[in-house]
Amino acid sequence: MVLLLLKLGTLALRTLSKPIAVRLKKEAGLHPKFRNFIISIAQANHRITTTMQRRIYSHATDVGIRPLNEEKAVQAAVDLLGELFVFAVAGAIIVFEVQRNSRAEAKKEELRRQETEKLRLRDEALEKEIMSLRSKIQELEQLARGKGLAGMFNLRLPHIGEGKSATPA
Repeated sequence: MVLLLLKLGTLALRTLSKPIAVRLKKEAGLHPKFRNFIISIAQANHRITTTMQRRIYSHATDVGIRPLNEEKAVQAAVDLLGELFVFAVAGAIIVFEVQRNSRAEAKKEELRRQETEKLRLRDEALEKEIMSLRSKIQELEQLARGKGLAGMFNLRLPHIGEGKSATPA
């Protein structure tokens, strides 16, 4: 149940982040300094991807690469910006989940450690009690050897030879 809610929450967050990314794209295209900055990023990205494609397909790489026109560059840059925002939100969610899981695991480990400590203390107490009972048993055995069973229970056994009945006093 928790996993289902977690997945629904993640999906909702990603769905909500897309309109924010669209808004960022729109605003990024309007500011002149930022517009020039993203155009230069888009042109560099275009040169890198075109060169990589040429190398992959074994085409000539020494041929000049035509730059994108300004509108295509802005559109490519704001698309990249929107995707980076969605990616950043997804990455933040993953980091949050990993941290949450590690805290939960640490809490479980602490509970296991406490339970182990309780069991160890209980084991020590039982060991002391066993040692105490053994010493009492040894004392009783020594007393029994010394006095015999009749002496241990303070019984007076009548002498049968004197003609008295065999009942304890």
